[in-house]
Amino acid sequence: MRDVRMKGFAERADVEEVEGFLTRHGRVLAAESVELLASAGRVLAEDVRAEVDVPGFPRASMDGYAVRGEDTFGASAYDPIALEIVGRALPGHPFSGSIGAGEAARIMTGAPLPEGADAVVMAEVCAERGARVEVGEPVAPRKNVGAVGEDVAVGEVVLRRGRRLRPQDAGLLASIGVARVRCVRRPRVALVITGDELLPAGCRPDGARIVDSNSVVLRALVARDGGELLPFGILPDLADRVRDALREAAEAADVILVSGGSSVGEEDHAPRLVSELGTLDFHGLAMRPSSPAGVGRIAQCFVFLLPGNPVSCLCAYEFFAGPVLRTLGGRSRAWPHRRVRLPLARKISSAIGRTDYVRVAVEQGRVMPIATSGASILASTVRAAGCVIVPRGLEGMPEGAEVEVRLYDEEATAEDGS
Repeated sequence: MRDVRMKGFAERADVEEVEGFLTRHGRVLAAESVELLASAGRVLAEDVRAEVDVPGFPRASMDGYAVRGEDTFGASAYDPIALEIVGRALPGHPFSGSIGAGEAARIMTGAPLPEGADAVVMAEVCAERGARVEVGEPVAPRKNVGAVGEDVAVGEVVLRRGRRLRPQDAGLLASIGVARVRCVRRPRVALVITGDELLPAGCRPDGARIVDSNSVVLRALVARDGGELLPFGILPDLADRVRDALREAAEAADVILVSGGSSVGEEDHAPRLVSELGTLDFHGLAMRPSSPAGVGRIAQCFVFLLPGNPVSCLCAYEFFAGPVLRTLGGRSRAWPHRRVRLPLARKISSAIGRTDYVRVAVEQGRVMPIATSGASILASTVRAAGCVIVPRGLEGMPEGAEVEVRLYDEEATAEDGS
């Protein structure tokens, strides 16, 4: 490969070209067995079919009295029908006898319907008088009774392959007796953080040394996208150390995120080392920020060269690493952000042939660009409500144009207009 250190890029790849490459080479990882209690948020690898009915017995859908419906016909508040109380049925403690003509049993919601009964009359229209209950309203057979298989029928496909399990999905699986479920394996992600100037997160900046913030951001993004982060540390800018880290990571991970050491500086070893250990498919992109980003592969492992500047690191992850991570885990490769369409408060300038990631605020229902430069200014993403992507075919976007904002917050706020 051409060594770009201290020379720069002779040409830059279009974002769409890189995205197309990653889409073609993406794959869904193999399945693994997951304990039910850990399944929420995971992606099903196969359909789940019920092997039992839910409920498995007729049950009361409200508190009241189990009766034979025909015994209540003609009842009214002015002329109630009296039935003899012969027992009671509770959830987990069914009535062991049978309901005959002129008889009733107290019953609570969820309890099995006693033999002989075919309806439940609600307590609100009944009044107990000693050992008898007066029913003030007729009830038809099967009224207020949950039928066998009403919730789930045996043989029914209750959840389909590819579904990301929600808490209620896990609850449904529990209800049909599932203890473990086959899910797509979570992608394993290795971080290779390089920089002689870096201090671990949690330290205070000291002199010419700065605190590593990229790993903190990446850790959260990997978790958001369903990845499993492997242990990592900060590496010095030494080629041998970076080479060893890349080689070891490729053996353990599905994705390697390299933060720092990825541009054209004298100590930027990662691009050359990825090329030596595997293939460097792209390095240098027609985008702002993140132009020094790169994509490569070592064996079956994707490698993403993420610039050390924090905004560039975030941008490159969202465009390239995030979609691949979600694809590997069986999720949609689409950006997971909420989106709103709002007018621009002032124009966004760009250049034809370059994709721009523009941080924006939302003020009084209008979109205000915060900055189109300053890739090291992480605070700009904190002040921003989200970002606007300017495609490479546009010179910019005029004031008043309606634009799509990809919002950083997962929940709606008063400011974002949603």
